[in-house]
Amino acid sequence: MDSQECLDDESRRFSFILTEQALDWRQAPQEVMASQRERLVEVSSRSNVDLAVLPIDAVVKVPALNVFVVYDDRLVIVETFSGEMALRDPRDVSYHLNLFDYFYDLSLHGDDARTRIMQVRD
Repeated sequence: MDSQECLDDESRRFSFILTEQALDWRQAPQEVMASQRERLVEVSSRSNVDLAVLPIDAVVKVPALNVFVVYDDRLVIVETFSGEMALRDPRDVSYHLNLFDYFYDLSLHGDDARTRIMQVRD
């Protein structure tokens, strides 16, 4: 929860994309996972947070091979099982920005995303 304090800073904007499969992956008892999904809905309602859900039935022509975080137009962190890579080359950053936009365009947003999260919870 401490790491989520940055979400309270209204001067910052956050955009997240989760796959529906990630929402459905049970990493704790069902009641804990239900609470986690409810927390996602709560966070997604903040004015500075845009949480999108890439639905399982979307046709995705580019696989999401790993997790990545775009901080700005200068830094991307790619997470793998063995560690993290910091990408600062403008071509790498641009590639990941385009990849984010691609997944974002296929995703559910706003109330549609929140509805999908609650359907998975239920």
